[in-house]
Amino acid sequence: MNEDKKVPEGWKRVKLGYLSSIKTGNSNVQDAVENGMYPLFDRSGEVKLINNYIFDCEAVILPGEGVEFVPKYFDGKFNLHQRTYAIFDFEKEVSGKYLYYTIFYYRGYFSKNAVGSTVKSLRLPIIRDFKLILPTLSEQQKIAEVLETVDNAIEKTDAIIEKYKRLKQGLMQDLLTKGIDENWQIRDEKTHKFKDSPLGRIPEEWKVVKLGEVVDSSAGGTPSREKPEFYGGNIRWLKSGEINKKYIFDTEEKITKKGLRFSNAKIVRANTVVVAMYGATAGQVGIIKNNMATNQAVLALKIPNENLLYNEFLFYVLTNFMQRTLSNLQGSGQPNLSKIIIDSSTFILPPLPEQQRIAAVLSQIDEAIEKEQAYKEKLERIKKGLMEDLLTGRVRVNSLL
Repeated sequence: MNEDKKVPEGWKRVKLGYLSSIKTGNSNVQDAVENGMYPLFDRSGEVKLINNYIFDCEAVILPGEGVEFVPKYFDGKFNLHQRTYAIFDFEKEVSGKYLYYTIFYYRGYFSKNAVGSTVKSLRLPIIRDFKLILPTLSEQQKIAEVLETVDNAIEKTDAIIEKYKRLKQGLMQDLLTKGIDENWQIRDEKTHKFKDSPLGRIPEEWKVVKLGEVVDSSAGGTPSREKPEFYGGNIRWLKSGEINKKYIFDTEEKITKKGLRFSNAKIVRANTVVVAMYGATAGQVGIIKNNMATNQAVLALKIPNENLLYNEFLFYVLTNFMQRTLSNLQGSGQPNLSKIIIDSSTFILPPLPEQQRIAAVLSQIDEAIEKEQAYKEKLERIKKGLMEDLLTGRVRVNSLL
């Protein structure tokens, strides 16, 4: 917080230690139980459960170790990790929710002042000395009410997104094992013919194939970073870390024709399915929507016969396959994928019209998820703007109500 900045009229600057009590807990992560009665707050973002409580109050919870020091608000009975702080027992002039939003907005103060080289830690004096600007109690309550309204909308949107994701997961399980007939009905052994296969019971019309039998896969390369003339051109160059959504339209970096010529990078045509083989996004699948080159961690899957395999269907089959494969690979201590692993994988191949129907159903759900995610991002931008205005006093809350 900029202490040189003028305090709005009617507000005052005060240290957090004068406004509340601040105390750590005495529990450890090992004390958590699966079906506990009370929340256990620790240094992570995940709230655990426990069967006893040590606080019964309104509080702002602040992790004592970490990087971002994101606070939480809670009112009720809870337990606390020994390296997590409860800010509670507020003075009468303080709104707990206003304090939560202020600490959230100015959380960079805690990151900046935390001590330690490997693991950043907050010491009690750092928290006590945090200076915040405090409007009247009624204005605090109004500010918190405005921000809480936006938070509630974000929470509801999150719930809708999770509902769609669960629906998609269930449909993928049905559609990729039973399929959907020409009447858009999910197949059933009571009404349709099924057969045994290496992947279990599948519709009679389906085949089981190895991916390498129906696609031509190839990885790209990275032009030398020591050659500036290889970069800054107009050729899109895709890295594995950029495969984080279904459709990929552009890339962070561009390379030149010279960079393409003197490297293993190669142009991949639009509408090709791509897979991240290793790195932070290993196992993520996407479809490029423009011609682009790729690096060596990206496997492009060209479909030679588009009358046999539909790229959108391939996207969903691979997405489902990667979830299971990565889990198995991580269990074996080898989380990376390879061309050999992907090419040798077996999967189902329905007739082309059925592939298109399956992809159409799943695409509709993806579009609904994307719509809700875009709305959530809009709400988060609104919240950020409101915090910048209201918590600094730049815009007084009375002018919004």
